[in-house]
Amino acid sequence: MLEEVERWLGRRSWSVADRPLERILAAKRNTKVSVVLPALNEEATVGDIVAVIRRELMTEAVPLVDELVVIDSGSTDRTAEVAAAAGARVVARDSILPRIPVVPGKGEVLWRSLMVTGGDVVCFVDADLRDFSADFVTGIVGPLLTDPDVDFVKAMYDRPFGDTPGQGGRVTELVARPLLNLHWPRLAGFVQPLGGEYAARRSLLERLPFPVGYGVELGLLVDALHTVGLDALAQVDVGVRKHRHQDGQALGRMAAAIYRTAQLRLSRGHLVRPWLTQFERGEAGFEPRTYAVDTEERPPMAEITEYARRRVA
Repeated sequence: MLEEVERWLGRRSWSVADRPLERILAAKRNTKVSVVLPALNEEATVGDIVAVIRRELMTEAVPLVDELVVIDSGSTDRTAEVAAAAGARVVARDSILPRIPVVPGKGEVLWRSLMVTGGDVVCFVDADLRDFSADFVTGIVGPLLTDPDVDFVKAMYDRPFGDTPGQGGRVTELVARPLLNLHWPRLAGFVQPLGGEYAARRSLLERLPFPVGYGVELGLLVDALHTVGLDALAQVDVGVRKHRHQDGQALGRMAAAIYRTAQLRLSRGHLVRPWLTQFERGEAGFEPRTYAVDTEERPPMAEITEYARRRVA
């Protein structure tokens, strides 16, 4: 590990316990905090997450979060209804920036969320978390409110796989971590580089391009490094993250998108073939299934006319 990274680990890696809630609230002052949950068919978990944030972080006694928005990206279940009943403002992905055709993908939802939120600090939380704790929000928002030199904070945590501790994050260990260590070694200190829980200053997020799919977390991390430098990035230990695990083939598609995101940042070159073929056993043996790899990215939100007009207004 680079000496710079070792020093960074000692200076920019914290535990949620390092910043008591009272200290965070005292530092908040007039800073507005937005929490965004991107959601697609998460009726089983989104309500509990919203309820915890409302109950513990949006009260008169604890006014940490100013707005809580669930961006529904075309759910076919009761995600929107459950989230609204729990107290979130629910916005349909397709209603945001309607002049720009929607493409599927998590990064697309996060990018569009900047248009319908107003926080100076924007906190992203995945909507499939189980046994959710408010620490996921206070942990990653805290450094941004107490340290003006920090611009981007990722959560770190243990990720059990079923009943086995520490075996989650397979794409992180097999794809993202090797890529970062080999090509962006200054980011080798991040425990969960692909984690979906992170917070950043709007002034940074609006300057970054957003890969529309699974590559969004790696893309934002790499681009934030180049935009504000390593010392403006941080991570906070928030305990244990429990969520729904993807099957092996879905992980393969995720890995391909992440590799594509890395490739673009390494060379800005063209893929020979932006497709991934996987195999499933059928009646006649193994049958190929071919999927497009996410290759589109959204430009920095600051370049979008509607966003610029909103800021002037």
